Amino acid sequence: MVTIDWWTLGFQAVNVLILIWLLGHFFWRPIAAIIAQRRDAAQKTLMEAEAKRAEAAAALADIAHTRTGFAQERDAILKAAHETAEQAHAARLHDAAMETAALEAAAKAAIARDRDAAEKAWSERASHLAVDIARRLAARLDSPVVASTFLDWLLKEIRNLPDAARQAVAVSGATLEASTASMLVPADQQHYGKLIGEAFGAGLRVAFKVDPDLIAGLELRGPHLVIANSWRADLTRILADIAHDNQP
Repeated sequence: MVTIDWWTLGFQAVNVLILIWLLGHFFWRPIAAIIAQRRDAAQKTLMEAEAKRAEAAAALADIAHTRTGFAQERDAILKAAHETAEQAHAARLHDAAMETAALEAAAKAAIARDRDAAEKAWSERASHLAVDIARRLAARLDSPVVASTFLDWLLKEIRNLPDAARQAVAVSGATLEASTASMLVPADQQHYGKLIGEAFGAGLRVAFKVDPDLIAGLELRGPHLVIANSWRADLTRILADIAHDNQP
């Protein structure tokens, strides 16, 4: 039979309670506080780490966005540079084509000018040669028949003048000057002067003089009157017509 010592049991129970109080007051509370502090510190560290991780993720996102922007900007720069190069190349080709066309046009114009000048020079030379030949041939035809023919032409031109022009010469009383390629004998001078006066419808004084440059013919000059009736005048008109026809 077991005998329980209630005093011992009670004493031990009191000791246990005292031990539990002592442990709870001096051991478990500080440890719990330390654990709580450690838990709070760990939680804070975790929160800070999470914040750092979020910041790092945001920074990585910014870096990725920046890289994307750099890539897009690089592509845009390369594209713009390529387009600028293409435009510059096209502009250079256009300028080269325009310069080539201008040089070609200038060369063609220079060739045309040289050709026209050469043709004009040869034409003038041929014209002067032809006129010189005609002058020499005409000089050999200086005869009474030729002189009479030029006289008839002169009288016809006088009669074709307006009446007012003929009357103005007739009433002026001035001496008319008649030029021939060779000197006329006095009888011919008197005859020519009479016919010229009759053509004007009045008796006029006509003075005759020699002008070898006429080649052949009879020219008459008076106040406000010139009748060029000679080979020289005809050849001068021919040269003027040829020069006019040779103009571009």
